[in-house]
Amino acid sequence: MAKLKTGRHTSAMKEARQNRKKRSANRKIKTALKTEIKQYKAAISEKGGKPAEKIANIQGILDKMSKKKIFHGNKSDRLKSRLSALSKKA
Repeated sequence: MAKLKTGRHTSAMKEARQNRKKRSANRKIKTALKTEIKQYKAAISEKGGKPAEKIANIQGILDKMSKKKIFHGNKSDRLKSRLSALSKKA
């Protein structure tokens, strides 16, 4: 199958399928990161929370995201820096 209809090549259709899979996987990782950040901020504000464990988990997620090119490396470094600065203020 070289061509289907005008403007619908099989390679374009395959790329669209791959993009849908990647988009859903990336979205899942990004939402997990957002919830971790919310929990980290809550742990900083409360006395019984453990922000050190949360920041380590967040940094691991950010490293994986930059390795998989979901986030640019500078963005993940910037987020790590800002989150660690939050704990120093509190």
